[in-house]
Parts: sequence; C-alpha cells; structure tokens
Amino acid sequence: MKILLVEDEEKLARALKRGLEQEAFAVDIELESDSGLAAAEVGGYDLFIFDRMLPGNFDGLQMVAELRNQNISTPVLFLTAKDTVNDRVDGLNAGADDYLIKPFAFEELLARIHALLRRPTSHPETVLSYEDLELEPHSHSVSRGGKPIELTAKEFALLEYLLRHKDAIVSKDMLMEHVWDFDADILPNTVEVYIGYLRNKVDKPFGGPNLIHTRRGFGYKLGLKP
Repeated sequence: MKILLVEDEEKLARALKRGLEQEAFAVDIELESDSGLAAAEVGGYDLFIFDRMLPGNFDGLQMVAELRNQNISTPVLFLTAKDTVNDRVDGLNAGADDYLIKPFAFEELLARIHALLRRPTSHPETVLSYEDLELEPHSHSVSRGGKPIELTAKEFALLEYLLRHKDAIVSKDMLMEHVWDFDADILPNTVEVYIGYLRNKVDKPFGGPNLIHTRRGFGYKLGLKP
C-alpha cells in the first residue's frame, strides 16, 4: 500500500516515513503544497496524509478541495496542529476523511490509517486469502495451510498487493508504483528478485499448487492458473 505524505516539518516527515515503511507501507514525501498536489493528481496512492498549513500556493484545505473537484476519491487524513472544533469541521467539510491533532501517538496514526483503508471505498477486507494462503494486514501475519510464513516488510507489501489483485495480471510497473516509494533505488530486476523470494517462501515449501505465476511480457499473477 502506498501513501503520499505532504508535511513541511522534514524531521517529522522522515520519522513517519521510517515508521510506516517498517509497517510495510511505501511512502513518498513532499514538503510543500504545490509539489504535493501535483504528486496527488498523478495518482497511484492508496492514502494521502496532509498537513493543514503548508508552504506554497495552497493550504491543506485547498488541496483536498481541488482533488475532490477532480473526482479523486483517495482517502485523506489531516495531520495538523490546528486543533479547534471549527478547524476539524472545516477539514472534514473540505473533503478529508479523518483528522489527527499534533502531537500524536504513532500507534494512533497507524490505527487511523488501517481504519481508512478498511472502508468500502478502498479495501474492506481484514483478512486477505486465496485458497489456503492467508494474510492479515494489521498483524502482518501470513500463513499457508495454517503454517506461518515469515516475510520481510517489502515481501509482505508485495504479497499484499498481489492478493488484493488476485486472479489478475499486474505489471512490473504497477508493482514498482505501489510497493516501492518514489525515491527507492530500484534496479530493472528488483521486482523479479522479490517475486523469487516470495516463491521460495509461499510456494516451494508447500505441497499445494503454485500460486505465484509469471506471464512473460505482461507481469505477474496470483492464482491457481498462470
């Protein structure tokens, strides 16, 4: 899952990026509103986290209003020091989905992110499964046939994306866009390498059918048939 964080406090932004990446999210950072809005308009994100007060030509309210005017329905979480009731009302009325006041606990931010991503407009599943393979996004647990599988954060994010698009072909570009952040140093064969890691943990140790397949020239597919 991929998040765009628009926050002008660079130290806070970098800390949040590190924390969220440890939770298997890919995170892009923008430090001002103009580049933040441009990145949001390009698409490819599952969630936006915006500060209310930002350098640039827009504030957070204007950014959200502009995105909603363009029919971009990606969930928005405001992360801001503006803490009055009117501030919260203005943020929600502008089109934001949630509002968290600074200072905050990282655990609460994480819980709110998961709550937004569970909504029907995004991804309602609490457990993702296919055949005997199960993935629980919140606890970061994966099992097949009841046997636990240990994955790295990036392997987990990759498998989660494949499960959310089960029985569909996903291209290498789609995986790079949603699983790796914009600043990641990705080599041409990075996706292939990580698909290999997943196969070694999800398919090879088990006697059941292989679930992860390569479609040459098209991408990858999680399913019973290639």
